[in-house]
Amino acid sequence: MSDSRPASIRALLFASTAAGMLCASPALAAPESPEPAPEAASIPATSIVSDDAQDGPWLGTIDVDGRRTARQPVSPEFVAPLVDTPRAVTIIPRQIIEQTGATSLQDILRTSPGITFGAGEGGQPLADRPFIRGQSSGNNIFVDGIRDSGGQQREVFNLEQVEVIKGPDAVYSGRGSGGGSINLSSKSPRPERFTGISAGVGTDGYWRGTIDQNWNLGQTAAVRFNLLGTEADVAGRGPVSYDTWGAALSLAAGLGTDTTAVASYYHLDSQQLPDYGIPLYTKLAGATGPRANASGILDVDYDSFYGLEGRDFLNNTVDTFTFEIKHRINDSLSIRNVSRYSETLNDYLVTNPGDGGTAQLIGGEYWMKRGTKSRWNPAITLANVTDLTGTVSTGPVRHSFNLGAEFTRETNRNASYSVFGTTTSACPAGFVIAAATLATVGGGDCTRVYDPNPGDPWAGVINRSPTSTTFTETAGVYAFDSLSLNDRLIANLGIRWDRYTTRGTNAAATQAAGVWIPGAITVVPEQDWDFVNYQAGLVFKPTPESSLYASWSTASTPPTISAGDQNGAGGLGTGSLSTTVLDPEDTESYEVGAKINLFDNRLALSGAAFHLTRRNAAILVGPSATDFQQVGEVRVQGIELGISGNITPAWQVFGGYTWMDSELVRGAVTIVDGRPVPSAFEGDPLANTPEHSASLFTTYRVTRPLSVGGGIYYVSRSFGGNQGGAGGGANRIFAPEYTRIDLFAAYDLTERASLQLNVQNAGDADYILRTNGVHHADPAPARSATLALNLRF
Repeated sequence: MSDSRPASIRALLFASTAAGMLCASPALAAPESPEPAPEAASIPATSIVSDDAQDGPWLGTIDVDGRRTARQPVSPEFVAPLVDTPRAVTIIPRQIIEQTGATSLQDILRTSPGITFGAGEGGQPLADRPFIRGQSSGNNIFVDGIRDSGGQQREVFNLEQVEVIKGPDAVYSGRGSGGGSINLSSKSPRPERFTGISAGVGTDGYWRGTIDQNWNLGQTAAVRFNLLGTEADVAGRGPVSYDTWGAALSLAAGLGTDTTAVASYYHLDSQQLPDYGIPLYTKLAGATGPRANASGILDVDYDSFYGLEGRDFLNNTVDTFTFEIKHRINDSLSIRNVSRYSETLNDYLVTNPGDGGTAQLIGGEYWMKRGTKSRWNPAITLANVTDLTGTVSTGPVRHSFNLGAEFTRETNRNASYSVFGTTTSACPAGFVIAAATLATVGGGDCTRVYDPNPGDPWAGVINRSPTSTTFTETAGVYAFDSLSLNDRLIANLGIRWDRYTTRGTNAAATQAAGVWIPGAITVVPEQDWDFVNYQAGLVFKPTPESSLYASWSTASTPPTISAGDQNGAGGLGTGSLSTTVLDPEDTESYEVGAKINLFDNRLALSGAAFHLTRRNAAILVGPSATDFQQVGEVRVQGIELGISGNITPAWQVFGGYTWMDSELVRGAVTIVDGRPVPSAFEGDPLANTPEHSASLFTTYRVTRPLSVGGGIYYVSRSFGGNQGGAGGGANRIFAPEYTRIDLFAAYDLTERASLQLNVQNAGDADYILRTNGVHHADPAPARSATLALNLRF
């Protein structure tokens, strides 16, 4: 892989690691350094990460009185303990993140069934695109309660836990949260001194080093610093690789007092060779061509890579500044204000193996042109949130409430790249295979379908187009109240009003020999939407540690957020709606469930049944190509089960099962002989919504120093979309079902040092992670192994 990362970063990281190893020695450790609290040091969790020496790794927390409590979301909008919150919420704690060897958001969410990731395409192709309950949620990712806008692939080195809210949750998150949202909770300073260091190596050129350092500055102030450096090839995907470094610095003052302030800065820089997977059967003969298998994925080797090492690139950078201040007014009332400034850049040019036209059969083998996708997308976000949290009694009813206001301004700039090969001939037309030189067959623009060469030489011009800009402003006001009506009955209410405003400019341009010729700049007039969303639930508590609940919730998705991805200003429809400002899509869900905490809060069990409907999508409904109405509808219903914690002091479990029955209830019609015919895909399951998914990650402490375990993950087949054309509904593309097994082992060398072994995809299963159903499918990484030395002192 390329050695683009400055050597100083690597040297700094491993110098710090070596220094940490010396400090970890009992002879050299500073005697005045206090032993960190059990939850303090962020060690990639092995058997030494525990809340007491006898019980193994506890997935909850310890309160100030030493009692075990179940983990809770960090947001003050959760006005009741999780067991008393009437909706499905999954919390993935730091111990699970570290034990599984996760390095990305996609790795983490593998442990939460019912969440899938969409393939490239859409508003942010090469960025995190999670689907929750069948709804795109790429625009619904938050960091410490504030929307994390801008396309990016997120790292985990600075995370304390991940919180997943299932179902429509616009009362928590604002616009676009039809399927749910994901909140990433960052590490923050603590009033103690500790150091956590991890240095790991592995197969496929893997190395990774992290430092988590916390200094206490007196009794009420602290500084926390996290550093990451990592690079590797992706197992089984040829030259696909990444090279990433990151840093996070936070300073806290007033810890343990009535007024606490925290200032933090986060930086991530990732350089990758991007991967758009393998083509579909349509590459050979279009939508009417023969399928080599039922899934519709072309029968090439899963390690086939169609990109160009000398041309393709992906650069992700993130810089985020956050300032939070909390003030406790009295024992029952507190106020908080958070401000954030964030800049992200998603910048890439990637080969799309299905986007360069139909392949040609020449000389007995298929040749194809490499199509490209590209984006240059810097985004700036300004956000401010203020909320008031407290408790009050009105007669016999006790209220736990949160009132707040949120204001954001987002600026998204978008451009693409033109690609012009200066040393290539026409491709695929004009092949002359007999002349055994690349120059006569199109050079790097062309490759064999069944034997692509990512090392093909390429010389040419890459130019960025004129830039279009979208400005988005939001204002939201919300209120939550958990009403304890008596010892057994709790009502949970929430309401939020939002105003969502967009405007922008579109820059037109044409290409000639790789050069952009600017055209007119169109001003997109300002459009705005007002919407109100609700949550209402009733909780019955058979015991203090359990609950039965029923709830109803809603969400609104403005038309400029296409399938959950930011999609520019405007909001005008198509055809008969071309002069109409579209209404938001509406999502509502009904849910019933049960939760219980067992064994002195050591083990949490949950179950829920839900019915979700999304309405108001603009679709073609009449015989004219301009007859559009907002009557599209989809439905998802299902059951979710979850488990988290310790069955015995030595046996830890985390996982669940999700069954989803999804359906396109009403989609766009097609016109046959001048008459409308209902969509051939009505009744089909939704894309990226497998019927069954299950995960279980478990560890067992065999002896005092040795823990073993692993994870098993199953996902049934998942549609990526539907390929149209003459074949109509018969041309459905799907990712086949798969089962994946990971292995884990950890051994404590001393009280402060351990070794951790992770084997990902231990069975070396060949499977498809996802497919967009139009151009390509993404094979999963092959088997890989990593070994890390983890230290704390």
